[in-house]
Amino acid sequence: MAINELDPLTDRRWPEFVNSHPESSIFHTREWLASLHSTYRYQPIAFTTSNLSQLDHALVFCKIKSSFTGSRLVSLPFSDHCQPLADAEQTKEIIDILQAGSRAQSLKYIEFRPLKVDTSHRSSAIFDAKKFRYQAIDLRKESNVLYKNLHESCIRRKIKRAEKEGLVYEEGSSEQLLQDFRELFLLTRRRHELPPPPRVWSLNLAHFFGERLKIHVVRKDSIPVASILTITHKETIVYKYGCSNASYSHMGGTPYLFWKVIQQAKAVGLVEFDLGRSDYDDSGLITFKEHLGAKTDDLIYLRNTPPKAATSLPSALASFVRPLFSRLPNPVFEGVGNLLYRHMG
Repeated sequence: MAINELDPLTDRRWPEFVNSHPESSIFHTREWLASLHSTYRYQPIAFTTSNLSQLDHALVFCKIKSSFTGSRLVSLPFSDHCQPLADAEQTKEIIDILQAGSRAQSLKYIEFRPLKVDTSHRSSAIFDAKKFRYQAIDLRKESNVLYKNLHESCIRRKIKRAEKEGLVYEEGSSEQLLQDFRELFLLTRRRHELPPPPRVWSLNLAHFFGERLKIHVVRKDSIPVASILTITHKETIVYKYGCSNASYSHMGGTPYLFWKVIQQAKAVGLVEFDLGRSDYDDSGLITFKEHLGAKTDDLIYLRNTPPKAATSLPSALASFVRPLFSRLPNPVFEGVGNLLYRHMG
């Protein structure tokens, strides 16, 4: 079986193919791939066994070349999930061909991030690499049911507190909202002792997605206290990043913010709120999303090589280095992210 390669950034068929495929997400779109390419210089590439005159199935990857972390194909870096846009037989054929050629290309590994795992992936010596929890809210339910599904004390009570505090909600994609989001994002990453992605990443997302990307902010007396970034694809709104000022957390800004987004998405006819992935052991974040009424499933990333046994050195090093991040001045803090993220993917 012959395999054909195409560049989703330039192939005129790609946008229509993605828009028409029932399992596509924002992570398959040209806008997302262009943001990855412009920010990190990853080269998007799609594989299909379709002939050159049509495109009815494909698997999309980014080729990452790094002197520190090795060369590899990832579908897709910095993306919560990337379901193969192909049936089981087509997926198996493409994976088998990529497997056969991976050594010749000196690839460290090939990684897949399907939203749903089926036996087609298992039949080609594919191994579990990482495991997350994936959560989404079904917006097809009536508004009163969506509100009833919010946890009484953890969400509904905090929404009422936010209203009592007079928090003001705003959404859009203006430069000021992007700046408000970035400042809160830096605060949050510092609190979590993690370097932030490059500033240009969010700017590229805003540039390529345009009005489909929204910054949602709640303020107290004009001070931003919580913000989330969402992107819309077809009938789904995707939560990608969230941040807050911990000094105002008692006011209920974050639960209030999510409820406002749920209401807006419902009002314009969207049917799903994709809340993305959470680390499997991040029980606090998983529980928060469940309290919003989300359904929880496993999200399993796959590779063509067995996972290596964990060593204690990286964990020990991380426990030493991470607290230092919280004490770095912002330019240095952001600079660390600029250096690291290009190699992470």
